[in-house]
Amino acid sequence: MSDVYFIPYTEGDPGVLGQLALDLLKILESHRESPYPEKTPVKVHFGEKGNTTFIPARTYDPIIDYLRSRGTSPFYIETNVLYRGERTTEESHIRLARSHGFTQIPILIADGKTGTDYYEVPIDKDYIERCKIGKAFEDYPGFLVMSHFKGHMNAGFGGAIKQLAMGFASRGGKLEQHSGISPVVNPSKCIACGLCVDKCDFDAITLEEVAVIHDEPCVGCAGCIAVCPEGAITNRWDGRNFLEKIAEYAYGASKGKDNLYISFLTGITEDCDCIGSPMVPLTRDIGVLASLDPLALDSACLDLLQQETGHSYFDSGRTTLRHGVKIGLGSDDYNLHTLQGKVL
Repeated sequence: MSDVYFIPYTEGDPGVLGQLALDLLKILESHRESPYPEKTPVKVHFGEKGNTTFIPARTYDPIIDYLRSRGTSPFYIETNVLYRGERTTEESHIRLARSHGFTQIPILIADGKTGTDYYEVPIDKDYIERCKIGKAFEDYPGFLVMSHFKGHMNAGFGGAIKQLAMGFASRGGKLEQHSGISPVVNPSKCIACGLCVDKCDFDAITLEEVAVIHDEPCVGCAGCIAVCPEGAITNRWDGRNFLEKIAEYAYGASKGKDNLYISFLTGITEDCDCIGSPMVPLTRDIGVLASLDPLALDSACLDLLQQETGHSYFDSGRTTLRHGVKIGLGSDDYNLHTLQGKVL
């Protein structure tokens, strides 16, 4: 049975939320012996352009200041997205993050300029044999994984598990979870410029009247998606066992890592922070939670949301939780410790 710590808070003030998150971080610290390393990566989500319900940058100020006081240098760490947008490449991703206020500490995009830098983590589970994780994650023994719990059109919900699975995966790892097949070329958009051919390190693309991607040599790195100037190369969003693959990638991302998990059960929208438009929360804010077990943490967030609303919101995501239990990602059997934040 895993421990989950919960501080109720319904007002949504970012400064208060940050202080509550810090209270919970100190509790998690007391349950592990390892000291902070010289540098501490903080995994967050910067929000898509046009989104207004991602966790604001100033929420992280108390934790950043505290980490510095402990003699470690914090920095944000993220990966590029699979779809085309402001967060497709390192340069535009960092520019968007800065425009959203994430200016307090350095930013590292773990999978490089176009999302193709990765290392492999062998897991040999039901659907995934080896996870493609952003290359820079290999360099650090553990992460402070901070997540916004909300809905997701495909995953049911996004929380700590999805922050690990999609948030740590390189572009090719994201592609593998969504489909496990090669990208496709839209011939009506392709201008046969050859940029994708030059980008491909695996000779999987040839140029005829339009670009042609060959399944057998393609490793699914999805670098071609990032460099296509016309948006002619896309992923097929038709993969099977997506919910189970999320659990398996989260297992791979956290394998051998000493992680701490904090989730904000606030600004709970029907869809995720990747949506580039404002959304209205489904219910009032509920609070901040933390655990050493990402599966127990997501389970508690989902249970609290459904108890608060009397509605079975995001219930399809329980498939991911069940599969995560099966493969040893964590436990859905948890003790919920409800606490009072020092700042309240």
